[in-house]
Amino acid sequence: MSRDKYNYGTESAPKERARMEIWDMLSILTLILTVCIGAYYVMIFLFPQSSLNPLKPGPGPESVFPTPTFTPIVLEPTWTATPTVPITSTPTLVPTYTLEPSPTFFSLITPSETPTPTITPEAPFSATVTYIASTIIHQDLACNWQGIGGTVVDANNADMLRMTIRLEGSYDGKTKSDLTVSSIAPAYGKSGYEFFLGTVPVASNDKLYLQLFDQAGVPLSDKIYVDTYNDCSKNLVLVRFKKNP
Repeated sequence: MSRDKYNYGTESAPKERARMEIWDMLSILTLILTVCIGAYYVMIFLFPQSSLNPLKPGPGPESVFPTPTFTPIVLEPTWTATPTVPITSTPTLVPTYTLEPSPTFFSLITPSETPTPTITPEAPFSATVTYIASTIIHQDLACNWQGIGGTVVDANNADMLRMTIRLEGSYDGKTKSDLTVSSIAPAYGKSGYEFFLGTVPVASNDKLYLQLFDQAGVPLSDKIYVDTYNDCSKNLVLVRFKKNP
């Protein structure tokens, strides 16, 4: 057996070693290239304004400072006070009362003399004064009573209710200042009223007067002066207020 027959692989070894050297060189070259590229990107990242960066970033918005704007201060125009007109308060009206229907009274009074009207052309109401015996109204008191009574009617003789009548003056040496309203003394009529003076008739001359007012306290008549008599046939003074046409 010859020596060359059993010499396996002795001639191919150099070729394989040479092939391995080429791949090693390529690997080393690739590694170097990778390191260079990485260093290039790190350089651009750290220094973006470097000349190595082909895409340099523009100046950011934070580097641009706003331009100051001058705004002049304008003074307000001179304030002029506007006068205000005070509001006049509106008076509150006094509520009216609606009375329940009541029976119609008729008067049994027979005047003992012709009534004498007291004319008050400036006032809305005038008055008629009559003197009669009190027993026509107060039959059980005989002559032990003296007072003033009457009614309030409109221009058509219709009764006017809740009208205020004031009595002022002096009687038997005492001051009188009393108020009443029409319709509380139905014996005189539907709008009847009455003032009690005393239990003994006393004579006086123009010391007492009556005056009519509306519900708001506005005078509707002049002062109607009356006399009193020490006479049982004239111890009731009838004063009838009537609205002028």
